[in-house]
Amino acid sequence: MAACTMTMVEKNAGIEVVIGKFDANVVFSEPLPPLPEINTVVDLKGQQHAESNQKGKREIGLGRNAVATCFPITEPDDNDESTGDKEAYMASVLARYRKNLLERTKYNLGYAYNFDFDYGALAPLQHFFINNLGDPFVENNYAVHAKQFEIGVLDWFARLWEIEKNEYWGYVTHCGTEGNFHGILAGRENFPDGILYASGESHYSVFKAARLYRMNCVKVGCLVSGEIDCADLRLKLLANTDKPAILNVNIGTTVKGAVDDLDLVIQTLNECGFSKDRFYIHCDGALFGFMMPFIKHAPKVSFKKPIGSICVSGHKFLGCPMPCGVHLTRLEHINAFSNNVGYLASRDATIMGSRNGHASIFLWYALNRKGYKGFQKEVQKCLGNAHYLKDRLHEVGISAMLNELSNTVVFERPRDEEFIKRWQLICEGNIAHVVTMPNVSQEKLDDFIAELVQKRSIWYADQKVQPPCFSAALGSQNCACKLHRI
Repeated sequence: MAACTMTMVEKNAGIEVVIGKFDANVVFSEPLPPLPEINTVVDLKGQQHAESNQKGKREIGLGRNAVATCFPITEPDDNDESTGDKEAYMASVLARYRKNLLERTKYNLGYAYNFDFDYGALAPLQHFFINNLGDPFVENNYAVHAKQFEIGVLDWFARLWEIEKNEYWGYVTHCGTEGNFHGILAGRENFPDGILYASGESHYSVFKAARLYRMNCVKVGCLVSGEIDCADLRLKLLANTDKPAILNVNIGTTVKGAVDDLDLVIQTLNECGFSKDRFYIHCDGALFGFMMPFIKHAPKVSFKKPIGSICVSGHKFLGCPMPCGVHLTRLEHINAFSNNVGYLASRDATIMGSRNGHASIFLWYALNRKGYKGFQKEVQKCLGNAHYLKDRLHEVGISAMLNELSNTVVFERPRDEEFIKRWQLICEGNIAHVVTMPNVSQEKLDDFIAELVQKRSIWYADQKVQPPCFSAALGSQNCACKLHRI
């Protein structure tokens, strides 16, 4: 049986469609079937928890999910409009969730997110769907966008990284990873047979991009600081002088906050016979790419040097309630993969199609409120607190390292996983780190140190177990073991 009958009548060289009787029973299916049963436990607050193993620990394995909690979605009752039970349920869940957010944001020290922001003035704009479709610099048929804000943000960063307005192209991304994807793609499209070189301390998204783009990727060794080892880079470049080089340069590594020596990387390329027309450098500046221009005597990351692109995260140092980023490249580089999209009536060279227009407005608002002087003060605070934390850790006999011009303090990994979870520390192997962001105060650092010292007194109480040596991970000058005592 057809859902409806249609009669088509030719009229004025066109087709007129007349819809007949409509049978809703055929068009609309029955309510959604129940989900298959899974091993979950529902707590008293209505949250579902995936079952733990026999030892009470959650195991993460390939091929299955391990989600901590779930707020189930249920169908409204037939009389819900009159009782309001569903609205009350949702309000209760959201209230508990907000309370949890307030509590958890107090104890984040490991993730480089700045929670010190207030965008209340932008609340009225949340009623609009703002989509920056396609190229920021080209109008399209969709008029509800924020490209004028986006270009303002891009021009601000172009000034920061020293490139003329008519020489750059860029856009506000969904996150730093998208910026890395675009930068590495630009390198590959301009050098299809090029080899990607990245240090072992590079963000995992760099190696993800290499897999997605089917690129030949060479991993380069690192110094103890986490900085790229240019001696090893030289050896690997000399082994592939017949292929162009595409390099990822870290302006602050994820774990140790190390800044690769851009000038030495360029010098190494030149000495290995790679001229400017045979290499492409992408700078991953997720956190420090924003901070370094405000630090006196810091090495410059600038388009006046032969780099191809830079990206930063907008939700890290700047602070934003949604993940976002900024990516800039040279205008000449996007011609290799820019496409005209007919139905958009626009050009597009971005990775994604639809882009969050609200993110551009939030970034524009924050940049206007704080300005260069405001960011300079925040950078000074972050670096000062990082030195404070490192010195305090050394004072109480804890191995710790702080790279120059960094706000990432690396130290021995706590032995208590609950302590790690409470302070939301990032760990890798036997080390962990704290990132002193603008919202982190010395009082909070004091609380962290006091709790860490108290926990260590329990971990090492019987003297049978001693803190291990961290000279290999942090350098002997930063190790507090019996052999190297700071």
